[in-house]
Amino acid sequence: MAIFPPKPQMPPQPATMRVPVAASALAADDVKRAAALADRIRARFAQTLVGQDNLRESLILTLVAGGHILIESVPGLAKTTAAQTLATSVSGTFKRVQCTPDLMPSDLVGTQVFDFASQRFTTQIGPIHANFVLLDEINRSNAKTQSAMLEAMAEGATTIGGERIALPKPFMVIATQNPIEEEGTFSLPEAQMDRFMMKAVMTYPTADEERRMLALLTRRGSDVFDPAQLSADQVSIRDVEFLRAAARRVHVSDAIMQYAVDLAATSRGAGSRPVQGLGSLVRLGASPRASIALVRIGQANALLKGRDYVVPEDVKSYVREVLRHRIVLTFEALADGVSADQVVDRIVQAVPVP
Repeated sequence: MAIFPPKPQMPPQPATMRVPVAASALAADDVKRAAALADRIRARFAQTLVGQDNLRESLILTLVAGGHILIESVPGLAKTTAAQTLATSVSGTFKRVQCTPDLMPSDLVGTQVFDFASQRFTTQIGPIHANFVLLDEINRSNAKTQSAMLEAMAEGATTIGGERIALPKPFMVIATQNPIEEEGTFSLPEAQMDRFMMKAVMTYPTADEERRMLALLTRRGSDVFDPAQLSADQVSIRDVEFLRAAARRVHVSDAIMQYAVDLAATSRGAGSRPVQGLGSLVRLGASPRASIALVRIGQANALLKGRDYVVPEDVKSYVREVLRHRIVLTFEALADGVSADQVVDRIVQAVPVP
């Protein structure tokens, strides 16, 4: 007689599958609140910046989408002013780092200092531990410092003396670079370029915009941007978290997702409508982070325009900003004067709009 009688055989049960819970639909009040918050930020830009509407919208969309942005232009076009305006429009912490070739990772993320009084090492965090970090002329920092920036942008944390320290939330990097000067600069690696959700390229203002800029400076009485002189109508950190959470709840149809995938895949020589001769122009296409960025920017754009669903124009409007820094051109394309924006335009024309 068995000590433990055999258990009756039960028929195999099907494995239980966890059905993902769909995000709750946005209420009309949430959409109105998001639009009102965006208008408050735009009103702040009106006090500091003349023209550059595309840059302003790119900064706000990147903030709402939860990404980082790279701004490129020649000197004197108010890159730093635009970045400071966005950062100071939110009641969070803001730090500015002027990148130089001798900037070390410890200058950015922090280091451990020996305290003789307590006979212990204490951790002093660096300026990157802030809600908004402006990395001015990022391409002047060396490769070791850029790797520290990459860890912070990719993982939302830094490592100091073997200790992992999380960065505050929300966390956003606004980087600037000058494409003209090459002396004392270090090109950003593709892995770090891919971490920027958008790349905005500033152009010279028109004659009318430049005249209005001079009038603004004359009325202000100072050429230096002073956040303390602006109106105190700032957006709170909780408002930013609300905007980011609301943007993730904006509905994206399967057709829009397929459109974003086709745009990114076409840059790699694939997609539903491959571009003839693209292989002679593009050495490396956009990664899947590009399609993710297109969807996130589309959600943010739809939210700020008062919709709870994404239309193709939400994605199509910012394809250049999302793809231009993720496409590596061939030497033949560079020799012929072909720009990344021209390649992106060919891709947009080839991919059918749903």
